[in-house]
Amino acid sequence: MFFRSAGQCALAALALATAPASDAHAQAYPAKSITIVVPLAAGTGMDAIVRLYADRLTQSLGKPVIIDNRPGAATMLGTAAVATAPPDGYTLLVATSSAMAINPVLYKKIAYDPEKDFVPISFYVKSPFILVVNPALPVHSVADLIKLAKERPTPLNYSTPGAGVAQHLSIEFMKQQFGVDMTHVPYRSTPQSISDIAAGHVSLGFVEAGAGLPLIRDGKLRALAVSSSSRLGVLPDVPPFAEASGALDFEAVSWHILFAPAATPRPIVAQLHDEMKRIMAAPDLQKRISDLGLIPVESPAIEGILSYLASEREKWGSLVRKLGLQGSQ
Repeated sequence: MFFRSAGQCALAALALATAPASDAHAQAYPAKSITIVVPLAAGTGMDAIVRLYADRLTQSLGKPVIIDNRPGAATMLGTAAVATAPPDGYTLLVATSSAMAINPVLYKKIAYDPEKDFVPISFYVKSPFILVVNPALPVHSVADLIKLAKERPTPLNYSTPGAGVAQHLSIEFMKQQFGVDMTHVPYRSTPQSISDIAAGHVSLGFVEAGAGLPLIRDGKLRALAVSSSSRLGVLPDVPPFAEASGALDFEAVSWHILFAPAATPRPIVAQLHDEMKRIMAAPDLQKRISDLGLIPVESPAIEGILSYLASEREKWGSLVRKLGLQGSQ
């Protein structure tokens, strides 16, 4: 009886000792590879930065971090795919103002809810735009551009990667602010919309810094202003649009925020937030981001990101409504 009870006690003790270890092993994160969905094509500024930190996440987490480029439908194709992915931390999304703040108002129907379907992990980059013109256009400042636009008998034309994107809304804001008329020429891709300004087929546009910088440096585009509230290190002589125009409340930047499906366990979200904050603080990574014409951001806490997202939805959503574009797509 004594030995039987002792054996039972030993088995019970063994079970108690091993159960937590087994549970902990089952719950360890990550236990397999992680996929980051990038809703833009490979080679874009967003894609380049994700690949930089994905390598470092692979090293720190001990599991492969895979990039899955899913461009299409104004970034909504990849965004919608992650909205319905298992909320286990193994499928993440990088999203911009288009997917999370503009499209929900611009489009009649979208396949996800930006507020209910996602939780932010890390806000790490602001992506400013540069107001550029074809060098043959006789303007060297925003004031020159406004004057020319008002004096011309026919409107200047401007290009964007599509109706309702941040670049389009930024030009429409400028038109409304200064009472000028310009004709929108939407394209299906960012490279084509920029190259046609350089070729003289279109007069001007707000272009992504990363995509526009090579043409600016080659003298094929002339930069008049940047859309951020501060100057860019790569273009120190180009003023912010607010300073150049007198529209002091103007800041039109996109951003890169890493998201997970909303029901992802909070410990996983917190772990990824901490890893990203550490990785993105590396001086060499910050320099590489700045060299692309982007602005590195020290991510706020998750609650702070949520507050920023709410303010961005209000800003862009209000502008879409004010311009009469609500539900136009």
